Amino acid sequence: MTTIGCAELRENEIECDQDRYAVLGSLEGNSSLLEPGHLRERLIALDDLDAEWGDIDSKACGDLRSYERVQALRTRFEAANAELYETMRLEIVGGGRPRALCQWLQGSEIQDESQISLRGLGFDWRDELLSGVLQLREPDEPGLQLLPEMVPYQPTPVRHMLDLLAATALSEEDVFVDLGSGMGHVPLLISMVTGAQCLGIEVQAACVASARECAESLQLRSVRFIAQNAREADFSSGTVFYLYSPFRGSMLTGVLSLLRRESLGRAIKVCSLGPCTRIIANERWLTPRAQPDAGRVTVFDSRRPD
Repeated sequence: MTTIGCAELRENEIECDQDRYAVLGSLEGNSSLLEPGHLRERLIALDDLDAEWGDIDSKACGDLRSYERVQALRTRFEAANAELYETMRLEIVGGGRPRALCQWLQGSEIQDESQISLRGLGFDWRDELLSGVLQLREPDEPGLQLLPEMVPYQPTPVRHMLDLLAATALSEEDVFVDLGSGMGHVPLLISMVTGAQCLGIEVQAACVASARECAESLQLRSVRFIAQNAREADFSSGTVFYLYSPFRGSMLTGVLSLLRRESLGRAIKVCSLGPCTRIIANERWLTPRAQPDAGRVTVFDSRRPD
């Protein structure tokens, strides 16, 4: 490498260090970040710290002072968040609609959401908020060896849950069924916000155990979880069914056949997100409310039998 090349690299390193310290100084100087109403900004600030300083180690970098500053900021932000999360949890345990949680989630839609930004399967600060409220325990057992047609679990991003709620207008008369519910994020949130009866069906027993613990800790009586293969489950009480591409191939078509059988006796809705939407859109007994889109929630209504 030439001397010029080394000099350019060194200049880039200096600029990066300056940017990192500028981020740190800006966050330290913004006392408003600790106010209860600035949860969103704190969560974004924590992401910024991770992005700029996530790899910091006092021994490795030899910069003990910077290490202490970053750790102190994280501690203060996380303590402020934990206090707010506990307030929300107490409200949920007390029964009724979780006003504080709903205000944060619904307020975020008004602030910066658009039809375009709903697309995609990435996560944002709202997912951190829900995780802080639910406090789900990571399964302590090895994951079940998935069958070839099963898909590894990934939680639904919160913005898509909000879209699902708006599109289905769930009420206490509905029974919402999440097929492949994982650790239960969707049924837990819907149960809290709407009061609708919710059922999570998940083949991995360890995930079901974590979801049940969360529901019990929050005293949510309108949600339950069962460890079962979706092809063997009882769908007879469901009115709204949700699939975030939990399986594919013959397993998906088999479950859709079971849902079609349910639709012969009553009207149901099938909601989907991800690649399975393209398959569901081919079901002639279902009518999409909008152009099917794998990048956002699509709601299908069952057709009356001829």
